Amino acid sequence: MSSDRHAASNSASPQDNNLFLDISNEAPLSGQRKRTGIMGSIFYCLLLASYAALAVAAPWIFRSKQKLLSQWLCTSTIILLVVTGIFQQYMVYQVKKIRLQGYYIFSQKLKHIIRLPFATMSYGTCAMLLVMVWEPHISILPISMLLRIIMVAEVIFAGSFMSIYIGNVHQYNSLDTQPDVLKSLYSPLQQSSSLEGLSYYDGGRLSDQQMALLQYQQENLNFLSEEILRLQECLLKYERSSDGVTPQVDLAYLLAARDQELRTLSSEMNQMQSELKLARSLIAERDSEIQRVHITNNQYVEENERLRGILGEWSSRAAKLERALEVERMSNMELQKRTSAPKGRSPPS
Repeated sequence: MSSDRHAASNSASPQDNNLFLDISNEAPLSGQRKRTGIMGSIFYCLLLASYAALAVAAPWIFRSKQKLLSQWLCTSTIILLVVTGIFQQYMVYQVKKIRLQGYYIFSQKLKHIIRLPFATMSYGTCAMLLVMVWEPHISILPISMLLRIIMVAEVIFAGSFMSIYIGNVHQYNSLDTQPDVLKSLYSPLQQSSSLEGLSYYDGGRLSDQQMALLQYQQENLNFLSEEILRLQECLLKYERSSDGVTPQVDLAYLLAARDQELRTLSSEMNQMQSELKLARSLIAERDSEIQRVHITNNQYVEENERLRGILGEWSSRAAKLERALEVERMSNMELQKRTSAPKGRSPPS
């Protein structure tokens, strides 16, 4: 079966192998990339700075309400936790836009980073809740001081994660390359041997990349559909006018070109779906082969255990035979001594 796949791959025509060589020039969204805003992230960092300033200056701010200092600090933490949850949804939306525009690597980086500020605030809120419930009595650190230390630690960790997020977004905005999801079009899916190795070692990530590529192609289709509708409206406007002969011809040519691109992207999307199904079938086949190897290995282990038992039994039998031979040899020697002694004592005739 594996040799058949190799033969089928090697018999592919050059036109099939060069199917995606010019896709980067035909992907409309490559030239329509939208920058991701960082003003919301900067505003959240300023909010964290204000939260840290509140934690440091709380004894002076609430000088007249020292008894309610802990309650005010916990209330501000809850408010910041709610704001962080709302801001996390905003960051999820931004990362989704980056993924739909074809930048899979950046979306995977940011997908893990955007969860960390909310997790940090959640852990900090739990720690403050434990302090308020148990009220630990430490001579050098009163409860309000412990709460303020937890708040500052929250700001340090959340601010670090936000700095990493802003740095990655700035790097994404300054990119001048094609979407990295298009690289999967040149993936080892074009060669069955490379596909088998990739499906065995990195099957889940390959499927995720192919899904991101399909989503990117879907966005391309939507963009082209909107372009076709816009061009059709412009064409109708020029057809109604009497002096729009030349623009009408240009618009008809552009409309035909966009329609051709739409058909090309549709065929490429179908090709990606078939390749994804092939990759999943190869992964399942390799898993079944691994299962068969495990079963065979278990059989060999059982056979080895049985042979070891037989070898041990024969070894014990050989040891018993050696001991019996040794006893027999000793008895023969004793018998020879007994038979030779009377002959030596008998007088000569």
